[in-house]
Amino acid sequence: MNWKAVRGSAIGTSHQNQEIPCQDYGDYRIFDDVIVGAVADGAGSAKHSDVGSKLVVETVLKCFSDIHESPQKEEELEEGFSQPLSKEEAEKLFTRIVKIAIKNLQNQADEGGYSVNDLACTLLVFVATPDWVTAMQIGDGFIVLRSQDSEYQLLFQPDKGEFINETTFITSRNTLKEMQVEVIYEKQEFICASTDGLEKVAIRLSDWEPFSPFFKPLEEYLDESVDPRQDKYLTEFLNSERLNSRTDDDKTLLLCLFKKE
Repeated sequence: MNWKAVRGSAIGTSHQNQEIPCQDYGDYRIFDDVIVGAVADGAGSAKHSDVGSKLVVETVLKCFSDIHESPQKEEELEEGFSQPLSKEEAEKLFTRIVKIAIKNLQNQADEGGYSVNDLACTLLVFVATPDWVTAMQIGDGFIVLRSQDSEYQLLFQPDKGEFINETTFITSRNTLKEMQVEVIYEKQEFICASTDGLEKVAIRLSDWEPFSPFFKPLEEYLDESVDPRQDKYLTEFLNSERLNSRTDDDKTLLLCLFKKE
């Protein structure tokens, strides 16, 4: 039994027209039977948010790589990920990692001679084992899960702030206060993390319910693909005219499937 995963990003048509680089970034790491995924969406108003989103994701994945190599150094992970974390332990772990990410952003800003707010981005992270999942979210975007006995479920309601196009970023003063954390003590067969560019096509915004016809074909593709990292399905989907007709924002998808072999 193991995890199969694929990630992809596409520049939104609005950014293509303005010749702006993709401000999203997502990636994952698999450590034995544990998968860690992270997705970040750079703020449109931040000059170097594409740099910020990539740096934050890489920082998160390095932190978990270090944990995998030396779990005994973590107070919250005395037994690695063999035992589920409590919600309090998960909050402590994610808080520490977010603080490291913020420090790295500040160092990058200092080296570049600009404000750390120029690197502003949202952040979604999940850690999934064969038996349980923990996740966090700062800002908008979404994480959708499906267990063996349930339909697709939205883990967190995206943080939309008080005004249109407003959300919390990792560089915001209240970022730790607004960070959402959850632990699910149940095996999840499918996990999808995405930036907010796909919210309007994947989530029913009236009640924040996942739109099953969006996720089911993606799950089936991942299940049937021999090596999703080598084919072009996800890239072609994210750049399709049909999708671009409904959203002009940058788009990032991270798909994970627990395979029984």
